[in-house]
Formats: sequence, C-alpha cells, structure tokens
Amino acid sequence: MVNNPAVRDIVLIGASRGGLDALARITSALPTDFPAAVLVVLHTSPENPRALDSLVAKKSSLPVAYAQEDEPITQGRVYLAPPDFHLTVRSGARVGLEHSAKVRHSRPAVDVLFESAAEVFRERVVGIILTGGDHDGTDGMKAIGARGGIGIVQSPSEALDPGMPGSAIVGDDPQFIVMLDEIPGLLIQLARSPG
Repeated sequence: MVNNPAVRDIVLIGASRGGLDALARITSALPTDFPAAVLVVLHTSPENPRALDSLVAKKSSLPVAYAQEDEPITQGRVYLAPPDFHLTVRSGARVGLEHSAKVRHSRPAVDVLFESAAEVFRERVVGIILTGGDHDGTDGMKAIGARGGIGIVQSPSEALDPGMPGSAIVGDDPQFIVMLDEIPGLLIQLARSPG
C-alpha cells in the first residue's frame, strides 16, 4: 500500500437491499490497474451460500474474493465481508474478521468496517454508501469525515432503497451525493489525484 497520506487508496463500500447490482456496476467500471483496495460490506444472511464473490467477480475487472483473517490489504483487489462476520481493518494494513455482536441489526455491519478503516487509514479512506434500508453506515461515515476521509453517497432518488443513503446524507453531510454511474469515475479521479 502507498504510504502517502494524500493518496486515497482505501475504498470502502456499504450497501444492503439492491446493493449487489449497484456494487457490480461500480466494480465493472473500474480499470484493471485501479490503484486502491476496495473493501465491501453487503448485508447478507448467515445462511447465504457464499456465492457473492462469484456473482461480483463475473462483472468485475478486479480480483474479487471473500476477505480472509489477517490477510494483507493490497491495491487492485476487492475484499468482501463473509456472511455473519464483521469485516474490519487492523494496523499494519491487514484484514480482521469478527463474530461479535450485531451492529444496527447487522453482521456484517457497514459501521464496523468504516470506523475501523478510518482509525487505521485516516484521510486515505473513501467511504461509499449505496442503496439499502435502515441507518447502517451513518456513524461510519462520520468517523471517516472526522479523520479527513472522503464521503460519497448514492443519490437516494435512484436507490432501490433510499434508507441508508438518506441517513448518511442527514447524519454526515458527505462531500459527494451522486448517481451510481458517476461513482467509478469519481473513484478513479480520487485515487489518482493526491490531495
């Protein structure tokens, strides 16, 4: 990972209802040399057959896999939270998986990933909230903003479920509120333009 704090090389994505399609549209539009790591929490059931990785990989230009405990976080890869585990970031740019209590009725929870990554990577983080219900991700977006990171929210007007995007907008005042198809270009610009 790049150690320049001005580089935005940690992309976090949180979504729920309608999130699979939204996520696939973003990852399919990122180039193979995308200079950032992408960590994703999509609310899934504990009974999920762990097929999310193959579904996203079919449309992604980047390698996609479920995150593994203590693996290094490297750019140009997509890490998915496994069903029923919180995905976290640990010092030393490594993945953590936790089977701790649910947060906002969810495990994995967006807030857990966003808050842990903000603590470790600070202004290098770009947090994205996509379609989904409830308020998961709002506290995490606040944590990202408080440490100099960037917040992006899918416009609630096009979200299949506007709950999560709407809550993030009210709770955090993110820098960008955009349509889904604008997000890949914005990520490329942020990852390649220090500052």
